[in-house]
Amino acid sequence: MAVPVIAIVGRPNVGKSTLFNRLLGGRRAIVDDTPGVTRDRLYGECDWRGRRLVLVDTGGFEPEATGIMALVRVQAERAVAEADVILFMVDAKDGLTPTDVEVAALLRKAASRPILLVVNKVDAAGQEALAADFHRLGFAEVLPISAEQGMGIGELLDAVTAQVSGEEARPPEARAVTVAVIGRPNVGKSSLVNRILGAERVLVSPEPGTTRDAVDTRFTYNGREYILVDTAGIRAKGRIGRSVERYSVSRALAAVRRADVALILLDAVEGVTAQDTKIGGDAHEAGCASVLVVNKWDCRAGEPGAAEEFRLAVQERFKYLAYAPVAFVSAQTGDRVMHLFRLIDAVAAERERRIPTPELNAVLQEAVTRRPPPANRGRPVHVRYVTQVGVKPPTFLCFGTAAGGLHFSYLRYLENCLRKVYGFRGTPIRLLVRGRK
Repeated sequence: MAVPVIAIVGRPNVGKSTLFNRLLGGRRAIVDDTPGVTRDRLYGECDWRGRRLVLVDTGGFEPEATGIMALVRVQAERAVAEADVILFMVDAKDGLTPTDVEVAALLRKAASRPILLVVNKVDAAGQEALAADFHRLGFAEVLPISAEQGMGIGELLDAVTAQVSGEEARPPEARAVTVAVIGRPNVGKSSLVNRILGAERVLVSPEPGTTRDAVDTRFTYNGREYILVDTAGIRAKGRIGRSVERYSVSRALAAVRRADVALILLDAVEGVTAQDTKIGGDAHEAGCASVLVVNKWDCRAGEPGAAEEFRLAVQERFKYLAYAPVAFVSAQTGDRVMHLFRLIDAVAAERERRIPTPELNAVLQEAVTRRPPPANRGRPVHVRYVTQVGVKPPTFLCFGTAAGGLHFSYLRYLENCLRKVYGFRGTPIRLLVRGRK
């Protein structure tokens, strides 16, 4: 059987993301006192008494929502449609509100699965009476909890597992390629994710900052598993304002650090900016493979020589990412979007590539013979031996006499020699040095 899906829904600011984080045992969703922080569906897995559950955190469910909050409601409705059990969360401190009544009516009409009423913010023993008024909603299960304090969580999970029968077979863990889509605000990250998935998986709006959390989606393409991560737009540090945006940028950078491949989106109309190069540097330092993706190319496709002009601008501004391939796509029209997977697979494979030690040393000796390392403060430097000590990214350790005095420019020369022979397209490589005095 499939793993049961548990959707957490309710009006804004009742504690849905706090419960989501509590059940997962970590801060996966942004929590803030501002209503409407969560916008997309966020997924995570937890285990309870040997049962595996998929949890879905949703944005605030508002019956009369307009604008971007109407899109948030659509995401919540999709979570309800795919769920096996629905946790309808309300706020004990606020009491029963007219919005709670409206949401309850909508859930009864839309959901064909069990609904458990979860009364949150019952923070101390003896406060269970705060849940009494919610019995008027007519749900069979009324469960008082404190997502913040952890009270009642075991009883809640027992109630959830009682609603899902049968033992699911735990599928073997597949090695999925994690692909983070990163870039400045409004370069089309969410549009690209939706185009790849063929569905409105994440919110798309002209309003900058629509995406706030890093949203993971597992999917299969051409028989291979991927985890696609849509991230919040990364602005320059000096322009980051509210705490919610700081959390969003922090999550985006964390997504880069756990990614195998980063799709670094650029805007074909605006060109390459200083912030684009900063984001590319973040991906390079994180050690993930990279593809530079020029989005909105439909706006410039008819310009003679535009692609070559843009490619030269990329080479000039991204000198430290000279190894990264460049792709021109349009998330709006879908042009060449799925061709990205050839590049994703290629750079992911290069990031895991291992080179036999004898081959490495043949390349090293040829490079050192052609251009010996410069002396360090008058002392000769000798590089005698190299071996690969890791992958993801490929990492090499050089041994020699006084090799610790190698100038960074010489290390770059050795890196270029390795790339000339072995390629390592799309992936950074690391050169470490160990030398005797």
